[in-house]
Amino acid sequence: MAKSDRSGLDAPLGRGGARPRQLRPESRDRFGRFTEWVARAMGTPAFLLMLTLFCMMWMVYTVVAEQNGWWRFDSAALGFTALTLILSLQASYAAPLILLAQNRQDDRDRVQIEQDRQRAERNLADTEYLAREIVALRMSLEERNSQAVTRDVLRLELRALLADLDGDNDTEAPDARTGPVSAEPRRPRP
Repeated sequence: MAKSDRSGLDAPLGRGGARPRQLRPESRDRFGRFTEWVARAMGTPAFLLMLTLFCMMWMVYTVVAEQNGWWRFDSAALGFTALTLILSLQASYAAPLILLAQNRQDDRDRVQIEQDRQRAERNLADTEYLAREIVALRMSLEERNSQAVTRDVLRLELRALLADLDGDNDTEAPDARTGPVSAEPRRPRP
């Protein structure tokens, strides 16, 4: 029986031909977290204290082992060659791990700066919008206040109208006390 050769878009996910495996984002993130942990751990006083104690114990054991004929793995006479090799190896791995952690932190900082910039732009746009709205409200209130009738303005207008009415009544209707109406035209009051 021939096996059907289904690959590409016509095959369901996971059922197609051989696809190159890509590094999963979780494993990249896991390694990044490991490098940050190493960088944080190496930058602590506890690490420096433990490294100092380790070196001192190494040197003490090497010197005592040479004097007593015990099994030794380094030589004080040769300047602690194995200890120097171990410390060099530790430094050669520590430096790139610390640089990787710094690069990762730089990437996070870059993303944070971009988000802060976008947030600042939105805040600026919102502030400008609110400022325009406040100006529009002030302008509409000024228009309303200029058109609004206050109590004093209303009283003055009513008094002027009453005075006009009193003046009209005097010129149009004959009053028994004053006599006949004069034939003078009426003048508007200022």
